[in-house]
Amino acid sequence: MRIQFALGLFAVLLATTSLVAADPAKEPLWPEGAPGAHGTEDKDIPTITAYMPASEINTGCAIVVCPGGGYGHLATGHEGVEIGEFWNKHGVAAFVVEYRHANRGYKHPAPLQDAQRAIRTVRARAEEYNLDPKRIGIMGFSAGGHLASSAGTHFDKGNPDSKDPVEQVSSRPDFMILCYPVIAFDKPYTHKGSQRNLLGDDAPAELVAEMSSERQVTAETPPTFLFHTTEDTAVPPQNSVDFYMALKEKGVPAEMHIFEKGRHGIGLGKDVPGSAAWPDLCLAWLKTQGMVPADR
Repeated sequence: MRIQFALGLFAVLLATTSLVAADPAKEPLWPEGAPGAHGTEDKDIPTITAYMPASEINTGCAIVVCPGGGYGHLATGHEGVEIGEFWNKHGVAAFVVEYRHANRGYKHPAPLQDAQRAIRTVRARAEEYNLDPKRIGIMGFSAGGHLASSAGTHFDKGNPDSKDPVEQVSSRPDFMILCYPVIAFDKPYTHKGSQRNLLGDDAPAELVAEMSSERQVTAETPPTFLFHTTEDTAVPPQNSVDFYMALKEKGVPAEMHIFEKGRHGIGLGKDVPGSAAWPDLCLAWLKTQGMVPADR
């Protein structure tokens, strides 16, 4: 009996282990140095960390993850590591970006450059990662949501003449997932700290408008999933509403959920009534968009 129990336990552990990705690998986004870098210290080196699903459940879909932190720090735990682990369980690769920000000595355009580079990197190396280059999205939380929305409204097709193969491919995400995002600038419900950290105190009106994401939506903006909470007083849900309405006006596929409960920064929303449903709702949405197989 003991031998049978031990063998059964070993089988369970083996099966579970087979679904766990290898230790995530962190790499610099620019091996030769980031554009506009002030030096070569760690704070000057934006990175990307790959969280890969086990090969047998890999769907070929990937998400670039931008943690929040008001453009002044990075919440890489509950808005980075935990997010990567969640997506891996569902066969989705996640790439967490540690982008430059104000407390590292950087303002616009450094964070956007880092996010765009992350999308290009994953797409350029899609074959290496066993991913579909046409199913690469971006996801962001709070100020990271603003960064993700910026990447989805400021993109290019790549530079075919570049000697860097990463720079040759498009920076357009195939979809966006925006979690209690900062969106609108210069509004009563703007998160002033994020705007100040990104643009400074006296940014020109033209730059403020350019980086107010709801004002930059076009018909080419990627399909978007948004979630927010009514109880969020740091970044009020009007931010998500503004972006959703802009998407609707331009005919861009969009889905939005505003839950009653949950403070700002809830991450996966564990144990938060109602809001805890958002990750599964997001996964269902990815299926409707054809980004993840329906049987996952």
